[in-house]
Amino acid sequence: MDVRRRAYKVPRPTAAVIHQEQQQQSQASGSAAPKASDALPLPLYLTNAIFFTLFFSVAYYLLLRWRDKIRNSMPLHVVTLPELAAIVSLIASFIYLLGFFGIDFVQSFIARASNDAWDLEDDDVDVDPPEHRLLTCPPSAPDHLIPAVTSAEDEEIVEWVIKGTIPSHALEEKVGDCKRAACIRREALQRITGRSLQGLPVDGFNYDSILKQCCEMPVGYVQIPVGIAGPLLLDGFEYSVPMATTEGCLVASTNRGCKAIYVSGGATSTILRDGMTRAPVVRFPSAVRACHLKFFLENPSNFQALADEFNQSSNFARLQSIQCSVAGKNLYMRFSCCTGDAMGMNMVSKGVENVLRYLKSDYPDMDIIGISGNFCSDKKPAAINWIEGRGKSVVCEAIIKEEIVKKVLKTNVATLVELNMLKNLAGSAVAGALGGFNAHASNIVSAIFIATGQDPAQNVESSHCITMMEAVNDGKDLHVSVTMPSIEVGTVGGGTQLASQSACLNLLGVKGASKGLPGANSRLLATIVAGSVLAGELSLMAAIADGQLVKSHMKYNRSSKDVSKVPHMNDLASNGLE
Repeated sequence: MDVRRRAYKVPRPTAAVIHQEQQQQSQASGSAAPKASDALPLPLYLTNAIFFTLFFSVAYYLLLRWRDKIRNSMPLHVVTLPELAAIVSLIASFIYLLGFFGIDFVQSFIARASNDAWDLEDDDVDVDPPEHRLLTCPPSAPDHLIPAVTSAEDEEIVEWVIKGTIPSHALEEKVGDCKRAACIRREALQRITGRSLQGLPVDGFNYDSILKQCCEMPVGYVQIPVGIAGPLLLDGFEYSVPMATTEGCLVASTNRGCKAIYVSGGATSTILRDGMTRAPVVRFPSAVRACHLKFFLENPSNFQALADEFNQSSNFARLQSIQCSVAGKNLYMRFSCCTGDAMGMNMVSKGVENVLRYLKSDYPDMDIIGISGNFCSDKKPAAINWIEGRGKSVVCEAIIKEEIVKKVLKTNVATLVELNMLKNLAGSAVAGALGGFNAHASNIVSAIFIATGQDPAQNVESSHCITMMEAVNDGKDLHVSVTMPSIEVGTVGGGTQLASQSACLNLLGVKGASKGLPGANSRLLATIVAGSVLAGELSLMAAIADGQLVKSHMKYNRSSKDVSKVPHMNDLASNGLE
């Protein structure tokens, strides 16, 4: 809703808009507007047909008569009574048809010429734009708008926002109060759209905490319930895992998996790799020059000089490697670095800029196309993340005892192993999956990401996961593991500093930066994500193997019962959610 004061061109209303306004005006007056066709004794289509036929018939008759007169050398100005009647009919029908079809054409031509004249005016003329005009279908019933402002001063500012005198994005700076700015913007939005925001809360939130950090032009906030799964016994420690979701049964299902892991002795995890990436793209006059820089960057003797330039960007950023790929004259350079407890996208980007400036002195013909060339690859599925990893690469495993598989998961080891092979491995391969060799890793990753203030869009690559199941101990017990090569999380920066998300991080014991070992908190959070995914995979696979998935959804996920009568959590835990 960014309305700025600028050179304004009057919008041209379309025929649909004009027709819509006419209909609204007619409805407002309580009766339909009279039409010219109402004065005709016959229906309009029948009248048009008569005049069309009359025009062409008399024109044909007159042409035939004039041809005969020319052949017989008779004067053309001498007319008989039938010929006079035909001439009058021709003129009358022509006038009718001109009035019916010609006026709209002339008016549209004049309007087009008028609009073109507007377009030729100087664009620098500062004209106050009219109030917003929505070219959208009106609601079937007008919303009851609840005012978001109360003072006369705020009412005046709302009018200025609607007229464009004050840009919406500048309200915080103009009024000096983030909460007040949000209320004014909210009221202006309601009046412009004609739609109520009654269900979107505005009170009870610290808008100062998101200014120039998390969200621009706020008008409220969305409430998402947070459930707790666990305890998750991971590497000898217990964690209560917060999950923000609106998907019924997800928390209960993950909780059942946590129970199966807990009573089986817990899960263990290992960090395989920790490094955020950024890959700029540069272009040279020739492919030879691009290859020359590739060889320079991959030469071990040059790494330290590049690392010195890169590491100046932060106290925590430390360059780890540079991987290059050539495409014609273009060179893609994938920088990887550790970023402490931050997720690290900004940190690595600043380091990359330092290196590019350093390289520019030795390669003046290098044209920097973009700081990101998608070789990173961020917020999109990519094989390089699946193979090389991005962020934290984690593997988590557990051995579930036979009796636990039967009592808690309600199935057996052999069935789970077969289902995992045919669904998660073979089925995903048939589908051509990229990093999707799992049952529903993204469900758990998304829920934890939202609860802990991570970037939800990075769920795309963070949910890359392969789930493995194997019968061990003479086929009695189940070995299950998840390998996730690109979990992108942080415990400082971004949404992690908001009160609710900070509380969830504090629940896990990973709030803020690690005071001892830099990066320890973010790595621990990554292992908790992987452990929770392990629990979710176990429970869903068991539900599918036992044939309870659809039944559970129909019974609980679509329930309309009173919340106070919903069965206990342990009863819901037999659920699985995909």
